[in-house]
Amino acid sequence: MSANVTIQSAEDAMTKAVEHAIHEFAAVRTGKASPMLVENVDVLVQSYGSHMKLKQLAMISTPEARLIRIEPFDPGTIKDIERAINESKLGLNPAVEGKVIRLPVPELSTERRQQLVKTIKQMGEEARVRVRSARRDALETLKKQEKDGEITEDDLRRGEKEVQNITDKKIGEIDQHLTSKEKELMTV
Repeated sequence: MSANVTIQSAEDAMTKAVEHAIHEFAAVRTGKASPMLVENVDVLVQSYGSHMKLKQLAMISTPEARLIRIEPFDPGTIKDIERAINESKLGLNPAVEGKVIRLPVPELSTERRQQLVKTIKQMGEEARVRVRSARRDALETLKKQEKDGEITEDDLRRGEKEVQNITDKKIGEIDQHLTSKEKELMTV
């Protein structure tokens, strides 16, 4: 395996860490309604006998700024969806209206906003740790390749520098997304 392959696999792992962080940030509730808040809620569907994501069971839309509308493809799953939303830690109260579930999204208090900021900062730190872990793995692989004679010492130094540049770039992306999510949360 060459240094380029090692660097590319490290970059792929770091990109996945950033994408995961962005996905986690999107699931954090702000004052506005967003389908992403509920689309990954795990629903145990009694009639199907399995767990499914809400986005696989229903059409999710936001007709108003503070309302999420969930319309199940199979009206028989409406009770399962309602139960899953109640059991999730979203703090939303579903209202069943015929074949549709309406989820009003209440305004966040200042205290709750500050708690959510702490939560996303923790998520951001976890993402940075994943990026640094990918860097560490890549550097170890490069050193092993140099020790085994697969790459030269110059390739090792060049590879270390390139891995560090990629790491800095990915951590910068995480910080940028974290800052924008924090700003979004604190906006009343």
